[in-house]
Amino acid sequence: MHIDIDTDVCIGAGQCALTAPDVFTQDDDGYSALLPGRDRGGSPLLREAARACPVGAITVSETVG
Repeated sequence: MHIDIDTDVCIGAGQCALTAPDVFTQDDDGYSALLPGRDRGGSPLLREAARACPVGAITVSETVG
């Protein structure tokens, strides 16, 4: 599984960090970031966090790349 955050689209709403705090955090500017070591997923709430993003900045795919 691969997680991508489009930093050009992210507005820093924080819905991903609220939904899946074991995967996402917010950087010093308030934008979404992956927690270290979480770039391959594993959280049962990962897809829900991607759906919660109000601007669709997060994509989750089954393949790497």
